[in-house]
Amino acid sequence: MVQAQWKVLQHGPIEALSERVRVVEGDLPGMPLKRRMTAVKLDDGSLVIHSAIALDPSTQKELEAWGMPRILLVPNGWHRLDAPAYKTRYPDIKIFCPEGAQKRVERVVPVDGCYDALPPTPPLAIRYLDGVAKREGYLQVTDDGGTTLIFNDCVFNQPHLPGGFGFVYKMIGSSGGPKVTRLLKLAMVRDHRALRAHLEKLAETPKLRRVIMSHGARVESDAVGFLRQVAATL
Repeated sequence: MVQAQWKVLQHGPIEALSERVRVVEGDLPGMPLKRRMTAVKLDDGSLVIHSAIALDPSTQKELEAWGMPRILLVPNGWHRLDAPAYKTRYPDIKIFCPEGAQKRVERVVPVDGCYDALPPTPPLAIRYLDGVAKREGYLQVTDDGGTTLIFNDCVFNQPHLPGGFGFVYKMIGSSGGPKVTRLLKLAMVRDHRALRAHLEKLAETPKLRRVIMSHGARVESDAVGFLRQVAATL
């Protein structure tokens, strides 16, 4: 049984982006880089949580009033910081992750299955990205007459950051706008052409309205052009 303290780092308010999608941006320990949690409401009223952030008591209750978390997605082996806390608070929550991240995620929290084993979650679809050996996936939500795509580390849109950390981040190519970062290419991408083709195909998604990432500025206009820019960095 997982026993984890509900440790809250600084975070912003819950932002409602559409009828089905809400996000929260929060801090990471010891660095200026921000992280983003996305919550998607399913047809049954429950929530899928992508890249969990432990919220302060009143904000967590606000989230629960909107819908109770039923499925937790740990989107890769590094985005597991608050997964144990969610399993402690919601013992019945089901935890899924990409197949290529399962061993690392299971070091901190039990995994109920990989993305291929997920039950139907309308109006949300959860799929793998091509070219990354099942190490990451993406989410697709259609509501309010438009489509939202949700990525994790494979898609970055991080502005340059201040200070020494920001300088290092710039030098290694992890900031400065839309891209697949150098670090991600080394750590995860196994077939650059396949990932590029998949991102270009996703750019053609009908009624594509926005793109959300776990790090960096989300895209609320010209999502098509944004994804094409990211694909061109491969």
